[in-house]
Amino acid sequence: MATFFGEVVVAPSRAGVDDEEETEETAEDREIRRELQEKREITALWTPGAAGSPAEEPLRCSRFIVAVGHNAVAFLSAFILDSVCWKIVGAVKLWNEWCQTTNATSVLPTDSFCLFYQLISDPTVLLCQCSCYVAEDQQFQWLEKVFGHIGKEGLQVTILSTCPVAEYKTQESTLTLPSPFLKALKTKEFKEEVCCPLLEQPNIVRDLPAAVLSYCQVWQIPAVLYQCYTDIIKLDAVTIEAFKPLLSSKPLKNLVKDISESTKILKKLLTTGETHNNIYI
Repeated sequence: MATFFGEVVVAPSRAGVDDEEETEETAEDREIRRELQEKREITALWTPGAAGSPAEEPLRCSRFIVAVGHNAVAFLSAFILDSVCWKIVGAVKLWNEWCQTTNATSVLPTDSFCLFYQLISDPTVLLCQCSCYVAEDQQFQWLEKVFGHIGKEGLQVTILSTCPVAEYKTQESTLTLPSPFLKALKTKEFKEEVCCPLLEQPNIVRDLPAAVLSYCQVWQIPAVLYQCYTDIIKLDAVTIEAFKPLLSSKPLKNLVKDISESTKILKKLLTTGETHNNIYI
């Protein structure tokens, strides 16, 4: 049972299991399962001594901004990140049936990767771009290996993600909704104003964004999730720009690049991303 609105819950199910068909696991089955579990292990790689902390100590962090999905990642690339003010301090490597992270650090929003950046002028500001799919059985590993390396004292978390508008529950027809649009969900400890309406019940969030928000709720970390509901699943300028109200929020407003330059970067990202998609069609 969920203990608060937005918590990730998994309903128990024995669908498709026939007691008569259950057989004893063989040594070969156990070996295959062990190899698969090892392959699905998540590896978190961190730069030693980042943020001036000793290698064995957690990173001191006041703001942690997490973008999940291609459009949220592209938003940060266009409006926040650059190679002058930010440096890469970590990466998560993973494999599952849906994706395998790339080993490159020069990446496109359409690639599968999970990288962590640190603001050079203020090393307590961390940013995560996660364009890869983190499977349900890998989410706890991700949380433990990422938040286990980040100090929780004085920490505030901002999460950006997207979701198909068809999943938004409302009494109105989703066809009449002005897609894309933003909704927010926050932990009890988050006391600041949000940049859009709160997500109404009985709507839920899922996957890694929900796992991060639930982790913050359990650890009493102020956190807010901004979810963009859109009817376009690929890299899309309108969906990316739907996140723009966040640029005036307290966690992001002093990180914003020159808007005119951001527009040029966004066009370049979309053009490059479209070319990348066409190569693999």
